[in-house]
Amino acid sequence: MQSRNDERDEPDADAALEVRRGLDGDAEAIRSIYNAEVTGSRVTFDLVPRSVEDHWAWMAAHRGAYPVIVAVDGAGVVVGFASLSPYRPRPGYSTSVEDSVYVRADRRGLGAGRLLLASVVDMASAHGFHSVIGRIVADHEASIALHRSCDFELVGIEKEIGRKHGRWLSVAIMQRML
Repeated sequence: MQSRNDERDEPDADAALEVRRGLDGDAEAIRSIYNAEVTGSRVTFDLVPRSVEDHWAWMAAHRGAYPVIVAVDGAGVVVGFASLSPYRPRPGYSTSVEDSVYVRADRRGLGAGRLLLASVVDMASAHGFHSVIGRIVADHEASIALHRSCDFELVGIEKEIGRKHGRWLSVAIMQRML
């Protein structure tokens, strides 16, 4: 899954934030942010934290049209990341992508989530994609609000399609046409 942000997320709340492409040197910070959500939340359906090897493979798959970007603070510390992924493997879906956005717990509410999501939407458009899909745990109001703030519309709910931490989870499907 994706999109772990605080609903107070505002685009200009922290002028020191910069978005750039993720570099190999950012890999451990990205993995740390993601694994914290794997073990401590229901915003991703992954159940096992990424190993270093798994993470390098994920980074390698996110080059070219499916970038990883990071938000860094004025000191150069990675405070969040976002990525684009193919929406589905069949060729007919190749014009659609899925977004993922994660922000470090201690940096939520400072604008990183919105900055990252807006940036990956811009990248999707620049790469010629037609649609961006957000698949969000349906009770994750902050992420739903974040996507709405970037002009995504709710297009459906998949009911109880996953299970984590002893709970059935539904997924909200949000879409932005480019």
